[in-house]
Amino acid sequence: MSRTIAVADIGGTHARFALAQIDSGHVVALGEPVTLKTAEHASFRTAWEEFGRQADGDLPDALGMAFAGPVGGELLKLTNNPWVIRPALMEEKLGVTRHLIVNDFGAIAHAVAEFGAEHFLHVCGPDLELPREGVTTIVGPGTGLGVAQLLIDGEHRHVIETEGGHVDFAPLDSLEDQILAHLRRSFRRVSVERIASGSGLVNTYTALAAIEGRAVTPPEDKALWSAALEGSDALASAALDRFCLALGAVAGDLALAHGANGVVIAGGLGYRLRDHLHKSGFDDRFIAKGRFERRMEAIPVKLVTHPQPGLFGAAAAFAQAYR
Repeated sequence: MSRTIAVADIGGTHARFALAQIDSGHVVALGEPVTLKTAEHASFRTAWEEFGRQADGDLPDALGMAFAGPVGGELLKLTNNPWVIRPALMEEKLGVTRHLIVNDFGAIAHAVAEFGAEHFLHVCGPDLELPREGVTTIVGPGTGLGVAQLLIDGEHRHVIETEGGHVDFAPLDSLEDQILAHLRRSFRRVSVERIASGSGLVNTYTALAAIEGRAVTPPEDKALWSAALEGSDALASAALDRFCLALGAVAGDLALAHGANGVVIAGGLGYRLRDHLHKSGFDDRFIAKGRFERRMEAIPVKLVTHPQPGLFGAAAAFAQAYR
């Protein structure tokens, strides 16, 4: 029997809410999302109450949440958001009797398991649907670099949440050697997230400027991303190419480490990169794994096109847990 639940996708900048219909362990429908700026709300509870006002009715007593940070323990804290969430108090403060909280990329992995072919765009490798057995690696740039694994074994699916975005950045040419040397002046350890994430573009931009001996004032993230994607700034475009090269390399590394037979690119910036990945060298870097190049060439790489994979995935995770 179908039921209505509330779902939330909580990140550093935005908190997204919606109502979802679930039935027999699957998502039947996802309602229109309500997007709130976390900086404009004192707590998750006040944002929840605003969602209730906009939903124009009583909210369900069941909640599935995607959370952009470590999940577990008495307190949930976001890196780029001052909110503190206490799961044990959800029933008392929110009237929620059943809840499930998963990592944001864990939620996207649950969504990938449910999505049909219409919610993916082909990036590279064979133009086939994602395998319905085995491991799929999910990786995506946003505020950070999210990574998760999806293992499908017959009727069972297992989502493994990881911190794979924090593996070491491995330079693969002489220019990346210089970029790494520059970033080491600012960071004790340079992870791939320092390159292939929203703020990573600024890091690479300033490194390239220093290499060329330019005195530049780095623009804000939003302005730099616009200039890079539009091609209106040559240095920003070069930084974007380096971003995509690093993303291709780490996506391939993770696929090898996970034993994956499919890869999905998601994240807040993933869809915006759809027209740039092919011409950036992403494909070549993904495949360039020495003795394993033939294996890499056989892996389909897809890009998520669903507008709210976090909310959908939170609903899918709850539906699975309470099926």
